[in-house]
Amino acid sequence: MASVACIGECMVELRQAQGGHSSGASAGQGQGGGLYSRGFGGDTLNTAVYLARLEVKVDYLTALGDDALSDEMIAAWNAEGVGTRRVVRLPGKLPGLYMIQTDAKGERQFFHWRDSAAARQLMSLPETDELLNSLMSYDIVYLSAITLSIYDAPGRERLFAAIKRARLLGTRFVFDTNFRARGWPDRDIAREVFAAAFAAADIVLTSTEDLLALYPGESHEQLMGRIPTPELVFRLTEPVSLLRFPGGTSEVRAEPMTKPVVDTTAAGDSFAAAYIAARLGGAEPVEAAQAGHRLASLVICYPGAIIPGYAMPPKKRHRPAASRQAPK
Repeated sequence: MASVACIGECMVELRQAQGGHSSGASAGQGQGGGLYSRGFGGDTLNTAVYLARLEVKVDYLTALGDDALSDEMIAAWNAEGVGTRRVVRLPGKLPGLYMIQTDAKGERQFFHWRDSAAARQLMSLPETDELLNSLMSYDIVYLSAITLSIYDAPGRERLFAAIKRARLLGTRFVFDTNFRARGWPDRDIAREVFAAAFAAADIVLTSTEDLLALYPGESHEQLMGRIPTPELVFRLTEPVSLLRFPGGTSEVRAEPMTKPVVDTTAAGDSFAAAYIAARLGGAEPVEAAQAGHRLASLVICYPGAIIPGYAMPPKKRHRPAASRQAPK
């Protein structure tokens, strides 16, 4: 069975509750008297959950504390079918926290408290070598620019070196450009890290929103030209993806929405999960992008990053993927 390693950070999430208490534990009232619900979230964790729901074997690689909130996270991931054997627990540490607010159009704004979160130490622990060596056992390693932003430069170099070793044995590296400016000291450093990730990746999932923040004023062609990877999914501001893959290019347009947009959180994360699941299942890139758009279009019709299980689309079977082989 094909397997995926998702690397990143999950945080405690505080979300404005509409009309009183929402599902989850109440976090109390702010100065304006608003109620907040508590949950958990993180871009690569969201992708891991959707991969598990799409029947892909997935492990989440991160560091957590030894606190009750971290215990709850582990229990929640296990309940979703996400593997937790690669989670490192650090005594005395805590997970990060963020608050999310959405406007009338469903667009979100985030506020973070994460500078001392356990996940930031993942690349500098006694357990790090064993964790990184395990990447060779997976078919795909998936991480985002947010993942890379929480490590220091030596940590990123250590991670890239491990990914390159794993690729020699046939593991594929999928990089999602999920860019958040606040996570980087400056854009020059971000551009250097992105260039290194592009050079190492087998598949890049990106968007105009991410790349124009780093390379303002460039055309779609110029932005895509910066990415040498053989397989590229470039999402536009409208629900359209431009694809480049060995043997061709294509434009994939999402089907028209039939329900109102409630919350755009995890649209890209769910797209990534459906795309990866379809590719592992033997689908060609165009069919995989169609699957990505379908799931993302459902996710944005519900509040929060993870939609109810009953709302997941029917599972579509693809032809079995070819067995993994190391390059010759």
